[in-house]
Amino acid sequence: MSDATTDLGLGPDDLWQFNEGTHARLFDHLGNHPAAGGGTRFAVWAPSAEAVAVVGDFDGWGGGGHELAPCGDSGIWAGSVPGATEGQRYKYRVRHHGRELEKADPMAQRAEEPPATASVIGSGEHEWRDTAWMASRAERHALDAPVSVYEVHLGSWRRPDGALPNYREIAEPLADHVLAQGFTHVEFLPLMEHPFYGSWGYQTTGYFAPTARYGTPSDLMHLVDHLHQRGIGVIFDWVPSHFPEDAFALGRFDGTHLYEHADPRQGFHPDWKSLIFNYGRNEVRSFLISSAVYWLDRFHGDGLRVDGVASMLYLDYSRKAGEWIPNEHGGRENLGAIAFLRQLNETVYRECPGIQTIAEESTAWPMVSRPTYLGGLGFGFKWDMGWMHDTLAYFARDPIHRRWHQHDLTFRMVYAFTENFELPLSHDEVVHGKGSLLGRMPGDDWQRFANLRLLLGSMFGQPGKKLLFMGTEIAQQREWDHDSELDWWLLEQPGHAGVQRLVADLNALYRATPALHEQDCDPAGFQWLVADAAEDSVLAYLRLGAPGEDGSVDQVLVVANHTPSPRTNYRIGVPCAGRWDEVLNSDAEVYGGSGWGNFGGVDATPVPAHGHPHSVNLTLPPLSVSFFRFAR
Repeated sequence: MSDATTDLGLGPDDLWQFNEGTHARLFDHLGNHPAAGGGTRFAVWAPSAEAVAVVGDFDGWGGGGHELAPCGDSGIWAGSVPGATEGQRYKYRVRHHGRELEKADPMAQRAEEPPATASVIGSGEHEWRDTAWMASRAERHALDAPVSVYEVHLGSWRRPDGALPNYREIAEPLADHVLAQGFTHVEFLPLMEHPFYGSWGYQTTGYFAPTARYGTPSDLMHLVDHLHQRGIGVIFDWVPSHFPEDAFALGRFDGTHLYEHADPRQGFHPDWKSLIFNYGRNEVRSFLISSAVYWLDRFHGDGLRVDGVASMLYLDYSRKAGEWIPNEHGGRENLGAIAFLRQLNETVYRECPGIQTIAEESTAWPMVSRPTYLGGLGFGFKWDMGWMHDTLAYFARDPIHRRWHQHDLTFRMVYAFTENFELPLSHDEVVHGKGSLLGRMPGDDWQRFANLRLLLGSMFGQPGKKLLFMGTEIAQQREWDHDSELDWWLLEQPGHAGVQRLVADLNALYRATPALHEQDCDPAGFQWLVADAAEDSVLAYLRLGAPGEDGSVDQVLVVANHTPSPRTNYRIGVPCAGRWDEVLNSDAEVYGGSGWGNFGGVDATPVPAHGHPHSVNLTLPPLSVSFFRFAR
């Protein structure tokens, strides 16, 4: 066996950066890689182990395996196995205090298809053809760009012949659908290997291995490349907040609490019954940051949606008094996690230019999407969970009661520009007994569909980037089930086909209209016109684009009627005289609506209203949102 450190390509700087917590490309060194003299070299971090060996198909899984050697005092064990070749399975046999543990490789880039748990030698290879996309992607999800995300659980989008799809085979139909619906990005629920399919990927064991359920790493690269070539961005859902206790995986990896905290008050998540990373441990930070860089670098990911950020930030998250340990200052903030998140964002934006990170953060933690040099966490965007909760609570109410809850819709504008927000109607809203979005709407069938169209239209009128979970665009009736594909047959029914057409038209309007996206994250892009008409349950506001070279501003008037009663001769103030074209009305017959409207537009008259010198006299269709663009 050759000198372990030399065989790894690990120099003193690499070992120092790893132990310091700043190494961002461990995947180039640890795990398995072709050895210079043939065979495969292996390297794993197990500082408390008494001995480490690698066993696998190459030795019949028998005997003591091939012993690895320590790399100085780095905690890494490494060595080469001449007969080990690509595609063979393996595990590490870790000895600690006389006890042997068989562990999958934390840094493996391939894994067996569950329920099998071994790692697999090899990684993905692909000839990328997305150069044009990569050169332009930064502008495609900038703060002033239209960003509309289609969230996908790959195993239940479509199931050819009832089987799980393959990354490669699903590329073309997925791209066709996303383009037809007008979305700009796809966000995949975690594709990292996970033993329990029903966790949807959120109980991750393979932080560098795409799940083998859908194919090989090369197949996934093909999927991403195809989406890029079709002009679609790709966001990976990524879970650094917790990991499962499965004996073959990260927990007590070298016989000690290596990746997780030893004290369950810090190291065990009471909600998800899983383990929590020790963010204060340098090597754990190197591991997680390398995982983030890996998915962005090797798979050309355009962004990471970081799961469970709120659970990382608070030491008392989901814990009662006495069940958590305060920080060194006596507070509830997780100082190690805060430092890690800042380091994570600084690193991925530096290492992978043009990407974005998105935080799932459900509290009022300040400056989540502000730069670290200003004291922020450094994310590009943050999910607006408050908007989601308040809006769905409002829409679940019978319209007769909505007059008492107007504040559920108006409160968001108090904080709407404190962060760079993305508005999510995600998978979390259609699981665990919540039913479908359509099923949560009140009233008879006509009113339920009208309410859903009103909800979707209002979302696209609001400032902020957009995210819809798959199935929303066809008005799925039943709660999402990860074991079956979406009910595509629903599109044979006019109401469902109408919602699909509405989503496509909303996306097209959002992308083509500067007023609806250029100032999504700037208070200059929004102006209330009618916020206090609670008795009517009516809202009206202006969306404004950035000023052009000639000083002109794209303007869109958005008006929503949250009752099933149409309202005629409804006067709303506007800043400009002239024509206001009715560019979208969710009550149009092509969407399944009743056909009330304004015959294509209205002319403003010099009648002052709502603080403006001119106004328009509108018909507000029942349970609808209407968009009027100033024609100049």
